[in-house]
Amino acid sequence: MSVVHEERVLNDPASLSEATAGDFVTLLKPRVMSLVIFTAFVGQMLAPGALHPFLAFVATLSIAVGAGAAGALNMWYDADIDAVMSRTSKRPVPQGRVTPNEALAFGLVLSAFSVMTLGLMANWLAAALLAFTIFFYAVIYTMWLKRSTPQNIVIGGAAGALPPVVGWAATSGVVSVESLVLFLIIFLWTPPHFWALALFKSGDYERAGVPMMPNVAGEASTKKQIFAYSILVAISGVLPTVLGFASLFYGAAAAALGIGFVWYAWRVLTVDDPKMKPAKALFGFSVLYLFAIFAALLVEAIAGRLGA
Repeated sequence: MSVVHEERVLNDPASLSEATAGDFVTLLKPRVMSLVIFTAFVGQMLAPGALHPFLAFVATLSIAVGAGAAGALNMWYDADIDAVMSRTSKRPVPQGRVTPNEALAFGLVLSAFSVMTLGLMANWLAAALLAFTIFFYAVIYTMWLKRSTPQNIVIGGAAGALPPVVGWAATSGVVSVESLVLFLIIFLWTPPHFWALALFKSGDYERAGVPMMPNVAGEASTKKQIFAYSILVAISGVLPTVLGFASLFYGAAAAALGIGFVWYAWRVLTVDDPKMKPAKALFGFSVLYLFAIFAALLVEAIAGRLGA
């Protein structure tokens, strides 16, 4: 797409669309959505009580669609900075394949649909939590925190940490201490995960004017904060066993994964590499860590239900 066409698309939301179905799927941020689906499903499975399998499927799908809606609203609002970042410049809105108006309408319609469906098929507490999650990500994080403070990802991480709480509420109708522990694990995981990315993508954020921690506080401070948060991540990972809703087997696995997380963070802190290989390694391991933690919880939840 030419620069002239790109500027016309960003400045004229009513310009004609060149969108395909794949472009609208991209607006949903499917990789992020997959993590939301997984953690929300784990929350559903761990919660006391049970939904009919069909209703449980619809609830999970509603949470996924809500996450996708938030992603679409994020891409609508962030089209200007997405256009100058290598990681995001190929997205449909800055490329001009989806117009800003289309992305906005798509996100709003899916938001309303997902919240109403979850309320009708599960309960209105879960629906309210989903609505709050979408609002927090699209408005509080995207429109305010992201461009105003280097703590953007710390506070904004609450949106990504809420899906297991929503899933728990969908099954049980309540928010419990256990669901808040699941929230805490993801909330504390988010800063070291994204700051590791920011270390080797700092040029992107600088060009976009996004005040990520490495660009504001510097690499040294960011590495120290990554290490501190990594210790908290390791501690939070074993809390399900400490609080009695996961087994010692899970606790041992979580402890081993936490030690690995801290070790990767220690390399980020102590190894000076201009290519940021330790940061890239931590970023990759952090994805594995979160998946493994919730997979272990899911296995225990399934085993518990089968043995009941």
